Amino acid sequence: MFGDLFGKLQEAQQKMEEGKERLAHVTVDGEAGDGAVKVAVTGNREVKNITIADHLLAPGNKEELEDLLITALNRALKNAENLWESEMKGLAGGMLGGLGM
Repeated sequence: MFGDLFGKLQEAQQKMEEGKERLAHVTVDGEAGDGAVKVAVTGNREVKNITIADHLLAPGNKEELEDLLITALNRALKNAENLWESEMKGLAGGMLGGLGM
């Protein structure tokens, strides 16, 4: 009984690692200021790219740029979090079914 449970837990751990690996190759975006700032992050919430419109780099736009960066980063990270949760729920559903629950 415990051997079977242990095997299922090892299988579940392997599936979670596979899910994390898939998420590392998926990119989600967040933007602010009508696209003036764009941020791309992986499904594992790693920032991969930040794009800033030229007009925001002009003197006097520092505060606006900071605000837009925060907004775009938060949106991208929220999108990545939603993707992560969706992936993990799918894996958890499969694991629970495999455990006979």
